[in-house]
Amino acid sequence: MADTTYAPPAEIDALRSRALVAGGVGLAACLLGFVFDRGHFFRSWLIAYLLFLGIALGSMALLMIQHLSGGAWGIFRRVFEASSRTLPLMALLFLPIVLGMGSIYPWTHADLVQQDEVLRHKAIYQNTGFFLVRALVYFGGWITLAWTLSRLSRRQDEGDMSVHLRIQHVSGGGIVFYAFSATAAAIDWIMSINPHWYSTLFGFIFIGGQGLSALAFTIVISTVLARQAPMANLLKASHFHDLGKLSLAFVMLWAYFNFSQYMLVYAANLVEEIPYFIARISHGWQYVALFLVIFHFAVPFLLLLSRDLKRMPHRLVWVALALLVVRYVDLFMLVTPEFDAAGANLHMLPGEHEGTFFVHWLDLAAPLAIGGLWLWMFFTQLAQRPLLAFADPYLREALESPGGH
Repeated sequence: MADTTYAPPAEIDALRSRALVAGGVGLAACLLGFVFDRGHFFRSWLIAYLLFLGIALGSMALLMIQHLSGGAWGIFRRVFEASSRTLPLMALLFLPIVLGMGSIYPWTHADLVQQDEVLRHKAIYQNTGFFLVRALVYFGGWITLAWTLSRLSRRQDEGDMSVHLRIQHVSGGGIVFYAFSATAAAIDWIMSINPHWYSTLFGFIFIGGQGLSALAFTIVISTVLARQAPMANLLKASHFHDLGKLSLAFVMLWAYFNFSQYMLVYAANLVEEIPYFIARISHGWQYVALFLVIFHFAVPFLLLLSRDLKRMPHRLVWVALALLVVRYVDLFMLVTPEFDAAGANLHMLPGEHEGTFFVHWLDLAAPLAIGGLWLWMFFTQLAQRPLLAFADPYLREALESPGGH
């Protein structure tokens, strides 16, 4: 069976070019923000960065789960692989966050550390040097995992079926590393923005959001691929049904973790924890919280209960696109209330301050920049391999699933 049988359609090149143009426009706008409004630039860049990093990491995690569990949804393996191979680009795009640490994280300021007992106790962990070392470990591990799995997959395509067991071994260890590293990254890059607050559930919320982002993106791309050969004859309603069911599970998981976190903080009523939620249910932020309850849980939950909707890609794709939007709003809600309308972290300012709801134009420019560059890299990687992993031992099951080829 020749590789060219399942070569990506020519449309991929056009989408790749458009993504690069969009990324260039967004990057130019962000450059203006960096020059004229640096505080907002760093905050907006962080939020947009976390969205697309979540798609890449969530795809890698789903890829490893699929290698371990099998199942018909392995037909989307190439999308997962291409998404995960964007991680070197994400490592490069992390540099503005490193540059802006002083604007984002209070614990980078020695004078604040000396004045704050909590920061002094956390200084052994929350310091610039150790922060950068941990980031290197995260990216080193993630990139090594993604490219190892991709290399073994290529060997499998070439007929070396002995690598199947090795792929499973790498996936088993990789899932463990991903769980710990993604949790630690969530603490480092988001939770430490407010050094007085902590949550033992925060890592689970972060990981669940990444899984949902990856599934939503895979639905969108697979819908595009299903419009023409070669995938038009292979992707069936049952395959999208599988992605829809997984998305429903992650929507419920996100709601469960967030409700559990809120309930535990409400019940404990500790002075270290309650200001975090008070800031997000007052001064206009309560409407964003209500938006998330409705559109990150209630609406997609009700829609994804429908079997017919999950089996209609042209309808399911709209739910997926909406989920990507609310994923960005969720990350916006996690980060932005810790800053004021001038772009300064409230914890760097003397006295008590309340962050009033605001949206800055860089909150649109940053996702355009990072999203355009990320999609350009994704389409570049997707075009390098056949769209069907024809040596996958689970492929027969995938193609013979109800409604399959």
